[in-house]
Amino acid sequence: MNYKEKYNEWLSFADEYTRAELLSITDEKEIEDRFYKDLAFGTGGLRGIMGAGSNRMNRYTVGKATLGLARYLKSKNNGEISVALAYDTRNNSQYFAKTAAGIFASQGIRVYIYETVVPVPVLSFTTHYLGCTAGVMITASHNPKEYNGYKVYDSKGCQFCTEDAKNAIGFINDITDYSSIPFTDNSELITYIGEKELSAFLAEVKKQSLYEENSDLKIVYTPLHGTGNIPVRRMLQGLDVTVVKEQELPDGNFSTVRSPNPEEKDALTIAIEKAKEIGADLVLGTDPDCDRVGIAVKDGDEYKLFTGNQTGALLVKFVLTMKKAQLNSKSTLVKTIVTSDLGANIGRSFGLNIEETLTGFKYIGDKINSYEKTGEREFVIGYEESYGYLVGTHARDKDAVVSSMLICQMAAWYKNQGKTLVDGLDEIYDEYGYFLDYLDSFVLKGKDGAEKIQSLMTYFREQGLNLFDEIKEVIDFSTGIRDLPKENVLKFVFNDGSWMAVRPSGTEPKIKVYYSIVDPSKDNASKRLDSIRKEIKEIILA
Repeated sequence: MNYKEKYNEWLSFADEYTRAELLSITDEKEIEDRFYKDLAFGTGGLRGIMGAGSNRMNRYTVGKATLGLARYLKSKNNGEISVALAYDTRNNSQYFAKTAAGIFASQGIRVYIYETVVPVPVLSFTTHYLGCTAGVMITASHNPKEYNGYKVYDSKGCQFCTEDAKNAIGFINDITDYSSIPFTDNSELITYIGEKELSAFLAEVKKQSLYEENSDLKIVYTPLHGTGNIPVRRMLQGLDVTVVKEQELPDGNFSTVRSPNPEEKDALTIAIEKAKEIGADLVLGTDPDCDRVGIAVKDGDEYKLFTGNQTGALLVKFVLTMKKAQLNSKSTLVKTIVTSDLGANIGRSFGLNIEETLTGFKYIGDKINSYEKTGEREFVIGYEESYGYLVGTHARDKDAVVSSMLICQMAAWYKNQGKTLVDGLDEIYDEYGYFLDYLDSFVLKGKDGAEKIQSLMTYFREQGLNLFDEIKEVIDFSTGIRDLPKENVLKFVFNDGSWMAVRPSGTEPKIKVYYSIVDPSKDNASKRLDSIRKEIKEIILA
């Protein structure tokens, strides 16, 4: 069917609310964008703009994914099947979670659903803790307020990776009749959970504590209207923490920020203003589903925002220093292919094994699953440049609860030495060399945007070694590199070890360009970065 035929089909079966929304659309381009394709269930699940239509997040697309997932789980498991369900503070998250719970129950699957909002790592932990067959988290992470999503986890609490995702997608795509989806409200198979499971998670996080000496460190924390408020504050008890009142409570519109993403420079603006007011040493902000954390550090009269790569490098140095006596030949650091090599170099200096995965923390979680199964390696720390870190194996996804605890302990450790995290980072640069890392994201919406992203990736492939001077190697991950799954990512490696990587986002209408410049001179690194970024911008925006 073309988009208009699909639009008319939806009008024939949709509920009154959905039908009214569809009939209110007068822009033909908008109708096309909502129906030119089905919202794709990718390797991690669904993510899209909320609204009526096959290319949107709504009760029907959530229902289709849930029914297909239920059938997949029943095809590969004998005996009782159970699913853990949780949701974040976004608009419709609880509604989508309850919609999914009803559909799972209609298929004879037992459901354990949280009574209130919790972070992603809590769902990851809970899936394994309760012995569930799978887990589902309703969240769009750090995306703007218009988005929501549906993440699927295996029995260990790791997001579905290649094989599971591929098989589940087959069952989901087999469902073509939306009117056949069994929406139900009540079932004896649905159990509500909460404090007991959250407390068990926090007890596991506490086991990762590394430094609890007294300190006069002053912290400002913002949950950015998300799920981190209660669990992060509970893990920071005993420290001098001021919470940003304007951003403390759930708000699916994220009304105090342009975007609830700690990667964005202005996400911590209100928190930094509060920090200046009270003279805080550290500003901490977690995203809506509390799997990412961003920081700003007092540096003179101002506050310096840290990148994910910088915080990651500091955490690697801190964790390995504190755990030095426990490290052995199996100890391993895992990072993604677009994460700076600085943390890996620190890891190597401590004798750690270094493993690289594709972009997406699910691949780091999958490594933990593999280590647990074979016993050949021991996971110590994993992180990615997009502000996601994990220490411990209580979760198999990035965890801003444990990361927030350790970042604060790290800052206290430095302060008790008369230093700030800025000083700590400078010491790392002095020892391991200077790395300048940056990310550009270009938003290209709709069908036209998707086509342009494809053509840009084709262009970059065709240019290859000729894209810039001094490129010694082009790594095309779509061809299958080492034991990694094939993925549409290109990495251009320069003669001096600097690199640039290009990849379409798997969750947003974006093409992302990552840069990592290695140079003894900060000024030279900055000039080189500016030059490369200028050329890339001209290519993408042409």
